[in-house]
Amino acid sequence: MRVPVSRSLVLATCLLIAFCACTQAPPAPAPASAAAPAPSPAERGRLLVTVGGCNDCHTTKKLGPNGPEPDLSKMLSGHPESITINAPFKPAVGTPWTIATTDTLTAWSGPWGVSFAANLTPDPNTGTGAGGPWTEELFLKAMKSGKHMGTARDILPPMPWNEYSKLSDDDLKAIWAYLRTIPPISNHVADPIPPGTGQK
Repeated sequence: MRVPVSRSLVLATCLLIAFCACTQAPPAPAPASAAAPAPSPAERGRLLVTVGGCNDCHTTKKLGPNGPEPDLSKMLSGHPESITINAPFKPAVGTPWTIATTDTLTAWSGPWGVSFAANLTPDPNTGTGAGGPWTEELFLKAMKSGKHMGTARDILPPMPWNEYSKLSDDDLKAIWAYLRTIPPISNHVADPIPPGTGQK
């Protein structure tokens, strides 16, 4: 036997179901994941040195399966003292090429003369280590001013000091902190050679 259902009863039931659905408490939010610990200054410095391409010039190269690659056994030790350069590269007359580099990509020759990538390791005698003249303060001054030791000669191409000068002091201090952690390598890097030296 079929029992008649009034339209008003159906409507009231639908409204009651809708009301109950709207008044239920929202689901609890998912628990917040623990924030990752902030990197130490040295860890941040390692990242900045890596993405900043410091190994491109300050680490000598060796031939790998895909061509030249950084020789990490000499990481950031600069232009090898065993490779002597006495004069800037002299481009052929009429050539569009004006800049040259050694196979190691650690010595660069151009209109400024010859520049050699510095030894950034904490070696106390030939690098930036304790006992030598470099300090964190001098490092920051050099990166901000484009002057060697912050007050001496110009820092020469291809070193992009003007880009590094835009980093915060905290970022530059982080780079300095990382450079204190790498293995010290004794490697005396030659002084720059002025343009025109040894050329006729």
